[in-house]
Amino acid sequence: MSGVVISVVDAAGEASLEVNAGEVTVDLETVFRAQYGRIARVIDRVIRDPARAEDLAVEVFLRWSRNPRAQGENAEAWLYRTAERIGLNELRGKARRSRYEGMLRMVRRSPTPEEIHAAKEEQDKVRLILAIMNPKQAELLLLRSEGLSYGELASVLGLRSASVGTLLSRAQQAFRKEYMKRYGKQ
Repeated sequence: MSGVVISVVDAAGEASLEVNAGEVTVDLETVFRAQYGRIARVIDRVIRDPARAEDLAVEVFLRWSRNPRAQGENAEAWLYRTAERIGLNELRGKARRSRYEGMLRMVRRSPTPEEIHAAKEEQDKVRLILAIMNPKQAELLLLRSEGLSYGELASVLGLRSASVGTLLSRAQQAFRKEYMKRYGKQ
């Protein structure tokens, strides 16, 4: 029975794998040297990251060396198919990581009891200052904190549009002054 010869050509010359009736003679180093550049380029075309493609190409050869069935007649096809699959798996992994990292950023961690308590104390301080202030100024600050525009504030409170900015500035100064008087710098 005659053997099948698979030719592997690299820049230095030609090496070959000979397959005889179920018996495979493999020179891993020769195949690696001959095919590494091509496999890395295949992966790079998929993932668009040359450095990572080189790392993944090594992984392809490690898998190939551990799989005796892959070292037969179709070794080159197996290497290319595995390279494409590893490249696609890398893309899927990046997309999955990106999606989960985005979700993590969106999900805010739960506040600690100390943070909840501190926020409650701060709210109580602000409520007290607003209760002490001139009711018109307090109302102006509250409505502005709700996102109302100057025009909306003027309409709701029955003010002239031109005076809203001045009145808002005065209300903020009054709030700041009363807060500093009661609680100091914090």
